[in-house]
Amino acid sequence: MTTVRREAFGRMPPEEGGGEVEKFVLQSDSVRVEILSFGCIITTLETKDRDGQFSDVVLGFDTLEGYTRKHPFFGAVVGRVANRIANGRFSLDGKEYQLFLNNGPNSLHGGAKGFDKVLWSPQVLPNGVRFFRLSPDGEEGYPGDLKVWVTYTLSGRELAINYQAQTSKTTPISLTNHSYFNLAGQGSHDVYDHEISIEADSYLPVDDTKIPTGEVATVQGTGFDLRQPVELGKHLQKFHLDGFDHNFCLHQGQDRRLVARVFHPPTGRTMEVHTTQPGIQFYTGNNLDGSLKGKGAATYPKHSALCLETQNWPDAVNKPHFPNVLLHPGEEYNHTTWLVFNTA
Repeated sequence: MTTVRREAFGRMPPEEGGGEVEKFVLQSDSVRVEILSFGCIITTLETKDRDGQFSDVVLGFDTLEGYTRKHPFFGAVVGRVANRIANGRFSLDGKEYQLFLNNGPNSLHGGAKGFDKVLWSPQVLPNGVRFFRLSPDGEEGYPGDLKVWVTYTLSGRELAINYQAQTSKTTPISLTNHSYFNLAGQGSHDVYDHEISIEADSYLPVDDTKIPTGEVATVQGTGFDLRQPVELGKHLQKFHLDGFDHNFCLHQGQDRRLVARVFHPPTGRTMEVHTTQPGIQFYTGNNLDGSLKGKGAATYPKHSALCLETQNWPDAVNKPHFPNVLLHPGEEYNHTTWLVFNTA
């Protein structure tokens, strides 16, 4: 049985239109999650350890102000295109589009004001909440009026996130949720004692601006082979890695499949990621530097959380051999990701 509660969370600043931001609390016997109508942001996600004790396992802020200021996309839905587009440029039907450059020479997570920085219209469901917005033609440089629905539903130990969209003109689209997880509890110092596995035979090498080179490389014999669980801290040391910020290429298909698993031995918490998406960006919070004051006055140093962002492959709009990222009028974009929380 899931209960859903809605409450006021704050008001947007006047210069942002001053709209009211609501918080939706979804609760089952084993999971409690709080989600904002601003950016569809997951602000809190509490799960049980092996002794039945709840802890909040996602990074974030206590107040709306934290989320309206610059931050690394904590808990937000990012789009119209998640991840990076090289030089913020792409061509469609003979026309060139230029996007805002907000990540060095590239466009990242939708541009200057992506889906993470806007108010969505909520609708309460029996076991969750659905958010809707219309991204107008030309918003952040993207073509077409794009209708987008993001639906969060909680069933027992499983949180499902469904993304749907329809467009009036052909447009690239790739949506994900950018939650930062630490199964020891948010505010814990690092994720080195987490064990992770990712069901991927290949990954995308990147250049020094984090754009895929175009090569689809085998993980075999490299530090990117996470097909068997590895303890993160020891693994980074062994392969002299500063961290991960890479797309892992998943087995293609429209069906739900298990793609990643995280286990935290000290608490027994586990998180499985299931999805219909073609890729997963594994990011180990390399750019966190302790400068942000998070929930309960916690600071978030480097490697204090990890992200498993299910999505299309980065820069796919400029790489024809990558999975198709274009949505055409009359089609529907429809992907789901499931997060399953347990104890071992």
